[in-house]
Amino acid sequence: MKKSITQKIWKWMPKKSMSRVVGRFAKHPISRRVIPVYIKMYDIDLSIVKRPLSEYENLLDFFIRELKPEARPIAVDPQVVISPVDGTISQAGMIDQGTLIQAKGVSYSLSELLGENDTYMEKFNGGKFVTIYLSPRDYHRIHMPVSGWIEELTYIPGELYPVNELGVRIFPGLFARNERVISYIQSSCGQMALVKVGATNVGSIKVVFDEKIITNPRNRQLENHKKYSESYHFQKGDEVGRFEFGSTVILLFEPNQIEWTIEAVSGTKVVMGQSIARVCTTEGD
Repeated sequence: MKKSITQKIWKWMPKKSMSRVVGRFAKHPISRRVIPVYIKMYDIDLSIVKRPLSEYENLLDFFIRELKPEARPIAVDPQVVISPVDGTISQAGMIDQGTLIQAKGVSYSLSELLGENDTYMEKFNGGKFVTIYLSPRDYHRIHMPVSGWIEELTYIPGELYPVNELGVRIFPGLFARNERVISYIQSSCGQMALVKVGATNVGSIKVVFDEKIITNPRNRQLENHKKYSESYHFQKGDEVGRFEFGSTVILLFEPNQIEWTIEAVSGTKVVMGQSIARVCTTEGD
């Protein structure tokens, strides 16, 4: 009963308008006064932040802060897949019969997550996935998990439900309902998908290679799938985007392509650049 009431409250809340208001405030110079409170509230380590605190113009500027290069070394082994973000694994496992695990006892559809893109649904079915949650205290830039080419991108408009532990527990199919931007990557471990999921108070999701992608627009926007005439090449660890306030990323892998190098279970903390998987090789390679 309590769960049902919470769902109804969130359903009728003006989540998109709220998120735009938060985004506007975070960009206003007055929000700079909130930065010390934000740092204290979330116990943010300033020793690894690239710029001095005095240089940040507003709260958003601090939120998307860069880190010192030495703070996040990149695992150099070309057979290694790195975490694209700082965060906490909420789920990981097999994509079984076109479904992924959202939480204990709750699953959701791969087809719905990908906007019913049958081609990619067939590619990833039977493969592996990992879902990484970024809390408000985390570093929010998104980096390339492997060296490869971004060939296609899909923007899927949707809801902006919270993606924290509570949201994941009470909203079935959450990641396939929320707004998301999906980058498709061709790499040494086959095809991959880097799914960036929006959430309540996420002002926007940005990708560095396509400035025309605008999330949570004021005017209604339809799904937008792009095949780039010239694919974008990135080295492992290169920045490819960012969240303007916290959210979640999901990595999808084709079958028989990777093996985990970490304990890929709920609650495992990861940092950008850390090895999370190794590319499978056939005998004789």
